[in-house]
Formats: sequence, structure tokens, C-alpha cells
Amino acid sequence: MADAGTLHNAFLDELRDAYDAEKQLTKALPKLAKASTSPQLRAAFESHLEETRGHVERLEQVFESLDEKVRGKHCEGIAGIIEEGKSTMEEDFDEATMDAVLIAAGQRAEHYEMAAYGTMLAWARDMGHTEAARLLEQTLEEEKSADAKLTSLAEGGINQEAADAAHPSDDEEEEEQPASRGGRGRSAGVMAKRSGRR
Repeated sequence: MADAGTLHNAFLDELRDAYDAEKQLTKALPKLAKASTSPQLRAAFESHLEETRGHVERLEQVFESLDEKVRGKHCEGIAGIIEEGKSTMEEDFDEATMDAVLIAAGQRAEHYEMAAYGTMLAWARDMGHTEAARLLEQTLEEEKSADAKLTSLAEGGINQEAADAAHPSDDEEEEEQPASRGGRGRSAGVMAKRSGRR
């Protein structure tokens, strides 16, 4: 019977997976940037592309700190997320909606990476790989920051713009409704009827 693998083997497997994931993302991020209509979103993807190239180099340093050969192992997880994002970009959405779904695609990748780097960081610390842990923590913080930037863009107007495009008549209907007696608008009148008052 073959010797059972150790946490060190699992750690190396995760590193190889992450290395391939980052390489895949260096090819996917320019496509997300190109598909973005918001200049701020495009800039966020372009900025994270530069960080991602740095993540590849940092992972190479992690391998070196462990005296291991630098190599990747095909990351099925990120490949699936990228494929999903690619099919989203082929949809015929209005501009605001496309930006909203691009943010969602970007955040799926970020959350996948945050989980991976969080695990690798914990394992590196537990096994006493101090230099590897330091490098992995830097990348984890950058992934968290990229995710927060995408959230900020989504909540800062992109999602609302897409929502407004999805339901353009809602605002128009409210503006057209005359105020009832006593200064109450349409919603107050509806509430009065529902509570049984006449």
C-alpha cells in the first residue's frame, strides 16, 4: 500500500491549483475589462490584472521558499467560473446590466480565490512555513481588496442603474399619480384602503 499523503502534499497541490488559476485569470481579466461599459469598472479589472500578474510571481516565490519546482495543476474550479463569465458576456444585456453581471462574475472568482488563499495561509502557518505564509497573506489581502472594490462599484450605482433599466416605468407611474387630499400620495392612499379606512 502506498504511503498516505500529508498536509504538506495537500498544500503543494493547492499551490499548484492556485498557480494555474492565476494564470487563467491573467487571460480572462482583459476580456472582462473590454466588456465593461463603466470606466471605473474597466479600471478595476485592469488594476486587478496587474495584481494578478504579481500573484503569479508571488506564488513562484512561495514554491522557491519551499524548495519546490514551480508548476501548476489545471484548476477546474476557476475554469468553470471563467466559462460561466464567458457565457454571460455573450448574452444580449443592456449596458448597465452587463456591468452588473460582470461584477458578479468577477466576485465569483474573487471569492473562490479568497477561500483558496485563506486555506493555504492557514496551512502554511500551521506547518511553520513563515515566508510562504507572509507571501500568501499579501495576496489574500489583495483579493479581499479587489472584492471590496467590486462591491463598492456595484453598490455605488451600477446595480441601481441596471435595476432602473429593468423597471423604467415604476418611477414614471409615481410621478404621474396626483397627490390625494391631505398631501398623501398614492402609497398613503393604498395603505388607507388596506387598513379598512374610507
